[in-house]
Amino acid sequence: MNRIAISSALLLTLAGCASTSDLEATRRQLDLVNQQATTRIAAVETKLSNDKLLEMVNQVDTLKAEVAKLRGDVEVLNYNLQTTQKRQNDLYNDLDGRLGKLEGAASSKQDASQPAAAQQQAAAGDGQGAPDYDKALNLLRARDFPNSINALGAFLQQNPQAPQAAEASYWLGVAHTALRQYDAAIEIHRRFVEQYPNNHFAPDALRNIGNCQRELGQVDQAKNTYRRLIKLYPKSDAALKAKQALARM
Repeated sequence: MNRIAISSALLLTLAGCASTSDLEATRRQLDLVNQQATTRIAAVETKLSNDKLLEMVNQVDTLKAEVAKLRGDVEVLNYNLQTTQKRQNDLYNDLDGRLGKLEGAASSKQDASQPAAAQQQAAAGDGQGAPDYDKALNLLRARDFPNSINALGAFLQQNPQAPQAAEASYWLGVAHTALRQYDAAIEIHRRFVEQYPNNHFAPDALRNIGNCQRELGQVDQAKNTYRRLIKLYPKSDAALKAKQALARM
């Protein structure tokens, strides 16, 4: 009995020791797992943080690139706007110059110092439709371009053979140019140059064709027109201005 009791006590002691050892081993494994899990979680969090930071950096870089592109676009638009405004100012100054000559011619014609015989001769030379033509020119001098176009068009339709027909056609093209109706102006002045190549307005008509083509963005056509003007009318004031325009293009 004593031996059995001692054996039982030893077995219980051994069993207790085995359970305590297993428990400690399990605890150590749990601690290790917790450490590994904590390390992995920290790594994941760090990676996520780095990914978000990288994404934010990429977004900032993209925004910077877009801003730089927009700034470039704005600079190009500003340059184009300034160039367009300068061309339009040149065009309007040119139109004012032409209309100024028209006004000067009207003043000279109505000069009271002109001999009566010369006045009668001028009136006789006006030919048919002179009052209608004068009315159309007065509208043009007043910068009433829409009504001057109607008046000049009606005059040409009713008096195609009148002495003033050639100049009426030229001024009709000028009026269309003033309204930025460039296609119509080009067509009218092109016909004018073909029909009246020796008219004193022919060089100006050719230059106006080139100016209108330039306004329409037809740069090559404008250059060709300017070169043709210089070749056909090399000594004209229009040819000098065409050379200046070519140098700027």
